[in-house]
Amino acid sequence: MRATRLAEFAGWVAGRRGLDFGDPPDYDAIWRWSVEHLDQFWADVAAWSGVLPGVPDDRVLTRREMPGAEWFPDATLNYAEQALRHAADGTVPADSPALVAVAEDAEPTEVSWATLRAQVGAFAATLRRLGVRRGDRVAGYLPNVPEAVVAFLGTAAVGAVWSSCAPDFGTRAVLDRFAQIEPTVLVAVDGYRWGGREYDRRDVVAELRAALTSVRTTIAVPRLHPDEVPDGALPWGEAVADEQEPQFEQLPFDSPLWIVYSSGTTGLPKGIVHGHGGITVEQHKQLALHGDVRPGDRFYWYASTAWIMWNIATSALLCGATVVVHDGAPTYPSVDAQFAIAAQTRLTYLGTSAGYLTTCEKAAARPGETHDLSALRSIGSTGSPLPASAFEWVYDAVEADVFLGSLSGGTDVATGFIGSSLLLPVTAGELQRPMLAVAAAAWDEQGRPVVGELGELVVTEPMPTMPLYFWNDPDGARYRETYFEPWPGVWRHGDWMEVTERGTCIITGRSDSTLNRGGVRMGTADIYAAVESVPEVLDCVVLGVEQRDGGYWMPLFVQLAPGEELTDELQARIREAIRRQASPRHVPDEVLAVPAVPHTRTGKRLEVPLKRLFQGVDPARALNVGAVDDPAAVEHYVALARERGPR
Repeated sequence: MRATRLAEFAGWVAGRRGLDFGDPPDYDAIWRWSVEHLDQFWADVAAWSGVLPGVPDDRVLTRREMPGAEWFPDATLNYAEQALRHAADGTVPADSPALVAVAEDAEPTEVSWATLRAQVGAFAATLRRLGVRRGDRVAGYLPNVPEAVVAFLGTAAVGAVWSSCAPDFGTRAVLDRFAQIEPTVLVAVDGYRWGGREYDRRDVVAELRAALTSVRTTIAVPRLHPDEVPDGALPWGEAVADEQEPQFEQLPFDSPLWIVYSSGTTGLPKGIVHGHGGITVEQHKQLALHGDVRPGDRFYWYASTAWIMWNIATSALLCGATVVVHDGAPTYPSVDAQFAIAAQTRLTYLGTSAGYLTTCEKAAARPGETHDLSALRSIGSTGSPLPASAFEWVYDAVEADVFLGSLSGGTDVATGFIGSSLLLPVTAGELQRPMLAVAAAAWDEQGRPVVGELGELVVTEPMPTMPLYFWNDPDGARYRETYFEPWPGVWRHGDWMEVTERGTCIITGRSDSTLNRGGVRMGTADIYAAVESVPEVLDCVVLGVEQRDGGYWMPLFVQLAPGEELTDELQARIREAIRRQASPRHVPDEVLAVPAVPHTRTGKRLEVPLKRLFQGVDPARALNVGAVDDPAAVEHYVALARERGPR
C-alpha cells in the first residue's frame, strides 16, 4: 500500500520538530500533538502545503480564544490564487482537466487548468470593469456547473465576497438570503434540469432582479434558453470573453471569502462569513491529510450550490485535483447514477450523502458488478449518520478494499469535526476520530466530558474556519448566542455524540430543530412561511426525525381551521406551496392533521421535544408539560409516537 499524505506529513513534521509519531504513524499521537500545539500544527500545515511557508510559530495564533481567535495576523494570500497555482507552477499539466462537468442531457465535458485560469481572469476583469471592489458581494443563483466555479473564483480574485443559492430555491427563500447581504452583481441561470425534467427559472430571476435593489448588473448564464438574454443583463459569454491571466488581490488572512447560510430555523437564515486564509489551510488539512487527495486525483461530492459541500468540493482544486461537477438529480437516470459517474469520469474519490448510500442499499444495487470502479480509492459520506448496514453494503456491493469514511461537520465551520483517516481501521456505524486540531468531545448537561454515553458535541479550542462573524451582527451577540451558550468560550454545535471506549465516535442526530434531509440542512422557517399562505391551515409544526434504521422521517403536522378536512386536494396544495416558495427538498414526507400545535409559553413551537418523542424518548424526559401553553395538545403527539414507534 502506498504511503498516505498524512503519513508523509507526519514524517515531515517529525523531522522538522524532533518528534516521534511511530512507524507507521499513530493517528492518536498526531491528534494529541495537534490540539495541544495548535500554533505548531497550523504553521506546519501552512508550510507543508506551500500556502504560507516560513511563518514563525508565535505568529500563527496570537489570540487563543473563542470567539475572537486571531490567526496568522501578518499573512496575506488569496484563495483563488491558491486554487489555481498548481498548473502555474507545473504541479499538474496546464492542459489537463481542472473541471469535468457532468449533466443529465450531455456527455461529460472538460475544462483545462489553463482555460479555467483564463476564464477566471476574464470574469475578474469584468467585475472590476463593473466597479466591483474588495468587500462587495457577488451572488450566484446557479446549479453545480463550471460557470459557478468560474464566477466564485473570479469573485475571490478581486477580493469581493461570494454567496450562492441553488436554482431549486423559490423567490422568497433566495431573498431571505441575498437581500440581507445586498449584492452588487447577480449571476443567474435561466433554468435547470432535474430528474429528466426542465425547470424554467426566468420568472424567479426577474423577481429577484426587481427585489434586489442593490444589484447593479445581472450576468445571465444560459442553460435552457441559450439564445435569450434578459433585458439589461450581461450575457455570460461576454463576461468571460476576454480571457487573460488573473490578477489576484493580496488579502489579509481573515478577509471574507464567502457567505453561507444557517438553516433559518428561528427566523431569517444567518449569513455565516468565512475567510480566505482559514478556508485555504483548513481544506489542505481536511482534503489532503484526511481525504488523501493529491494532484491529479479526480474528486467528486454530490452537492448543490446551497450546501457547504459544494464549497468544500470546489476546494479540492487547492490540492491540484480535478473537480467533477454534477448538474442533475442524485439518482437519475437510475439509483446507481453516482457510481455510473464514478466509472465514466474515473473518480478516485466519490463523496456523497448517507441518504444516497442507504437508498442504494435498499434498492439492492450492486455497482461494483455493473460499473468499472477500478480507479476509486475512497468514498466519503456526510449529511447524516451512516448506519452500520450501509457500511456493510459498500464493502459487499461496491468494493471490498475501498476506503469508506463517514464524516460529521457543519456549514458553520466549512469542514468536519469528526472524520476519517487511512491510518485508522473502519468500524461499521461509527466515525473514526475527531479530526486533526479539532478538540472535540461529548459533554453532559453539567459540562463534563463523557465516554460511553450521549452528550453534546463541543469543541474546546479554536479552529481557523470558525466564522469570522455573522452578517448584520455588529456586536457579535447572535454569534455568541448561537454557539457559545450555555458554555462561554466553548463551541456547542447542536449534535448528539457518543465517544466510545475505543475512541471512535457515534453521531445520533441534531440536538436542535434543524432539518437535515439528504445531507442538506434546512430551516423550519421556510416551510412555515409557505404554509401560512394556505388559508385552511391555522398552525403547523414540522419535524426532522433521525431513525434507528438510518432513515429520516420529515412529517408536517397541520392544525386546520374549523370545519376543514385534510383532503387529497388540500394536501397537494400544501405541498405545492412549500415546493414553490421554499424548494422541493422542503416538501414533507407526510402531512398529518392534528387537533392543535403546542408551543412554549413564550410562543415557540415545541419542535425539539416533539422530535424526541418520535425518537422513542420517554415523554417525561422529552418535555416539560408545565412549560407548554396547551398541555392537553401534547397528548395527541404522545399517542401517535407510541403508535408509530421509533424506526
